[in-house]
Amino acid sequence: MDKRVLRERMRKKQQQLRRRQMMKKGACVVAVLLVVIFVIRGIILPVINRVGGKNVDKPSQVQAEVETTNGTDTTDSGTTDSDGTDQSEVQTSTNAAIRQPLKGKSDLTKASQLTAGWHDDENGKWYQNADGTYFAGGMQEIDGSTYYFSDNGYVQTGWISVGFDDYYFNDDGTYDPSQHKTRIAFTFDDGPGEYTDALLDCLEENNAHATFFMLGQNVENWQSEVQRMVDIGCEIGSHSWDHPNLFNLDIDSVAKQFSDTDAALEAACGQKASVARAPYGNWNDDIVSTVGKPFFTWSLDSLDWSYKDVSKDYDAVMNGDLTDGSIILMHDIHEPSVQAAIQMIPELVAKGYKLMTVSELAAAKGVTLQNTCYSDFWDSSLNNGLVAGYSGNSTSTDGSTDSTDGSDAASSDSSSSDSGSGSTDSSDISDGSSDSDGSSDEDTSYDDGSSDDGSYDDSSGDDGDYYDDSSYDGDYSDEEY
Repeated sequence: MDKRVLRERMRKKQQQLRRRQMMKKGACVVAVLLVVIFVIRGIILPVINRVGGKNVDKPSQVQAEVETTNGTDTTDSGTTDSDGTDQSEVQTSTNAAIRQPLKGKSDLTKASQLTAGWHDDENGKWYQNADGTYFAGGMQEIDGSTYYFSDNGYVQTGWISVGFDDYYFNDDGTYDPSQHKTRIAFTFDDGPGEYTDALLDCLEENNAHATFFMLGQNVENWQSEVQRMVDIGCEIGSHSWDHPNLFNLDIDSVAKQFSDTDAALEAACGQKASVARAPYGNWNDDIVSTVGKPFFTWSLDSLDWSYKDVSKDYDAVMNGDLTDGSIILMHDIHEPSVQAAIQMIPELVAKGYKLMTVSELAAAKGVTLQNTCYSDFWDSSLNNGLVAGYSGNSTSTDGSTDSTDGSDAASSDSSSSDSGSGSTDSSDISDGSSDSDGSSDEDTSYDDGSSDDGSYDDSSGDDGDYYDDSSYDGDYSDEEY
């Protein structure tokens, strides 16, 4: 064969080999570029954004059940759901899901899915984004509905607790803002004291809050307990300085009882009381106006100050009226009372109750607190116009709704008979207020044993025992209001 022909054939073959090699190299380069792009977009950028605190997608659109600061409702006005909870404002950071890159053995199933959108596998339902990431560890709005994703990226259903708030997610994973737990407020009077810290332990362990109506004279000796109340989300309330019958004081002395207590509270925890309770439940409009805080009585009296027995204290509350919106009266200066509360609190939480402060309860029920007195936030009281500052649209116990504007309600005690439940509380009195001289408009008695004829005052109790302001030894005799 001609050498020239042979060389030409060899040259062509070498060219073919070079072209094949170049094609292989080009394919490798393209593959490497694709891998680099995927790593940058799917892993590096999300990690950088997460470390830098940047939220890379639209935050969750979920309204917290209660948002308060020092007992004051912080949500803006807007549309309300059937229980009066404002749904116009949302949490935008603490509850939001993050974009999680697909990585590790736990994500092998997800990694096999290459399309954006919803997916189901043996572990549940999850959502893949266009960049290959999935939502995890919080709430996220998708196509107009809000979902909660676990840390592994799967949709959760039922009740989910996020911080202090509870949210309900339907079987399909969508958030249902109309659902709420039975909300009640525990209040503790006359402390703080030696048993208060154990009570705070229980509240913290069970994600529960309470309101403490404290005596100013006790605060200095228990400042760390007062600070801890604030730290775990409980509410600071004033019960006067040394528990006098306010009807027996001139108005300047009344002001001093509460201003001195506020000073002691500020020294202990940096804030004044947001709410108040009058000793013996004895209040009137002049007293409330002078103190300048929302006042509270109660709808359920445990009578723990009288029983001083764990079993009786427990039964009084657990077998009492725990209608949604109830306010329970107890005292943290008695060991049996605290032991009963420690037994009750986890049981109530397990049964689906939500234990809140009085201000959180008011906000959850659509009530903007006024400088008047409140004894409950029952739907029957709200819909009958008995609760000042009510925004309306609460669901009554029979399922009907009423948009009564409670803002025009009289500045009076909102104690009422819960007609919807058929029960009448012993604290149901027509007004609860008295004239400035201590005389009441009607011949009624307070359920703490104090009557409008003055038979229950600082020097005499309903059982003949004395409450002596000058000889307080850490325990009152047989009355504790």
